[in-house]
Amino acid sequence: MERVCVFNKSRQSFLSLGVKVADTHLSRLIGLLGRRALKSDEGLWVVPSQGIHTIGVLFPLDVIYLDEDHRVIHLIESLGTFRIAPVRMQCASVLELRSRTIYTSQTQVGDELLICPVSEMEVHWKARQTSEVLPTGT
Repeated sequence: MERVCVFNKSRQSFLSLGVKVADTHLSRLIGLLGRRALKSDEGLWVVPSQGIHTIGVLFPLDVIYLDEDHRVIHLIESLGTFRIAPVRMQCASVLELRSRTIYTSQTQVGDELLICPVSEMEVHWKARQTSEVLPTGT
């Protein structure tokens, strides 16, 4: 299963470095079943999705609903086990992350997220650091 990084461009904070992509019927069906917990840099990106449930999931999750441009349209902090999250018709995908990720990354509705493979994130990060170092107006 492919892994991606999730970076909040609006807040300049990382949400996760090892999110698995659930983009097939089977991978969406299995989701996080069988897991006892998520490590700090783990999660699941459910594509496409308009909502999720935690029936059979053994730990709480932070849930981030995204539109097709990866803008945050709804947040649920620490969704408990055996719950059904609301359906959001304008939602294109959902991130399931370790509880407290929303709080620690300061993610809010309206934020734009960058979701990409690790190699692409390295290119983006280096370009960002280079632009911060270059003097302006010379």
